[in-house]
Amino acid sequence: MSIFHAAILGIIQGLTEFLPVSSSGHLTLFQKIFGIEETAMSFDIILHAATLIAVFICYRQDISNLMRRPFQKTTYLLIVATLPTVVIALVFGNIIDSLFGEGNYIGFNFIITALALLYADSKNSGRKKIKNMSYLDAAVIGILQGVAICPAISRSGMTITGALSRGLNRQSAARFSFLLSIPAILGAMALTVKDMISDGGAGISAIGIAPTAVGFVFAAVSGFLAIKFMINIIKNSKLKYFSLYVGLLGLLLIIDQFAVNIIY
Repeated sequence: MSIFHAAILGIIQGLTEFLPVSSSGHLTLFQKIFGIEETAMSFDIILHAATLIAVFICYRQDISNLMRRPFQKTTYLLIVATLPTVVIALVFGNIIDSLFGEGNYIGFNFIITALALLYADSKNSGRKKIKNMSYLDAAVIGILQGVAICPAISRSGMTITGALSRGLNRQSAARFSFLLSIPAILGAMALTVKDMISDGGAGISAIGIAPTAVGFVFAAVSGFLAIKFMINIIKNSKLKYFSLYVGLLGLLLIIDQFAVNIIY
């Protein structure tokens, strides 16, 4: 992998992890475009670690509060929201991998994301804050996050949609979604870190130390900027623009896959 490709993939991971356009779908698409076929498991873990750092920086006060007082309602809400995702990943993970491997049918999933964002944008800001959430609210958000294990279905898009549908105000919806990304990203890393250890660093060696470092830096910086940008987008009810983008992208990918075959 070249340093240029690593930088581009790092930017894509950082931006799309927190913008509601699906990081998995975009990484799959651009790896296909770039013709990257070498094992990228270790590289994916590095990029996820970088985006995790971005969340820690942006929400350092919330995280510090949770660490000082771990036995509080916010902690329990995050656990309840994480459990459905874990169950869905364990039960349906292999089926999803076989169905959407090599980027198959991700155009349809991009359109699902577009429809979810249209719905979210139509919702008025509720009155609930995180402290007012019920555990049912958290479970609904967690189920929608679980749906987002499918490539090209946006995790942030689905969780924000779920939060708004349960009456959270827009600022709290964004805050809960980004805090929920911490166990989600850690879980994704845990599922693959064993393979990273077992290959004895061969994955990193195949990609190269310099590209890996460049990808990490670009993912962390772009992730930080994406969080700040996304908070303002949600406040101003402009999710429809992301809906238009992913809907059009999904339509173009469907046309490509079943008609012109330029990428697929």
